[in-house]
Amino acid sequence: MTYRVCFVCTGNICRSPMAEHVFRRRVEEAGLGGLVEVDSAGTGGWHEGDGADPRAVTVLDENGYTSAHVARRFRSSWFSALDLVIALDEGHLRELRALARTPDEAARIRLLRSYDPAAGAGLDVPDPYYGDREDFEECLEMVEAASEGLLVAVRAELEERTP
Repeated sequence: MTYRVCFVCTGNICRSPMAEHVFRRRVEEAGLGGLVEVDSAGTGGWHEGDGADPRAVTVLDENGYTSAHVARRFRSSWFSALDLVIALDEGHLRELRALARTPDEAARIRLLRSYDPAAGAGLDVPDPYYGDREDFEECLEMVEAASEGLLVAVRAELEERTP
């Protein structure tokens, strides 16, 4: 049974695609590619059908990640097929919880930086969209740091499922 993770930000062109590509590589490097499916979406549909922001693509490519992407909007009907819905900031967390139809669906929503023990109290990944290249690089660093802890958590979930 495949374990499904979906990263969610605002427009699905900056933070969540970066998180998707970073985490997918972590999953593949861990040998879990056949067991974990990684995806992303946005809380809004403004960019549906668009590629990732060119600045996100550049930072991903320069750091050895894939970057092919088509933006889409998160739908509440997806909860039933997802094991984890990872919000990139508190605003996304609130919007996703409002979309959840049951307490079980709401329980699947987590903040990405909650998986980074060094994150401290500020768990938002700031939106780099209105910033410059350094903001995209900082976003990537935060995503990479949290992805390690997320991988540990997903691996533990997979082990619990194995009889």
